Amino acid sequence: MTTLVFLIPIALFLGALGLGAFLWALRSGQYDDLDGAAVRVLLDDENDKPEAQRPAKRS
Repeated sequence: MTTLVFLIPIALFLGALGLGAFLWALRSGQYDDLDGAAVRVLLDDENDKPEAQRPAKRS
């Protein structure tokens, strides 16, 4: 029974901490563009590669 005196406030604190982190993520725009990151992974940007990794251009 005495362990509940410690566990209940700890659980409430961790729940409030998680809720605070979620609200912070909402306000900072973490969930604004959910599809953009998934599409950006599939794009192949040649301009972002260093010169050593680019394939040689043949004329």
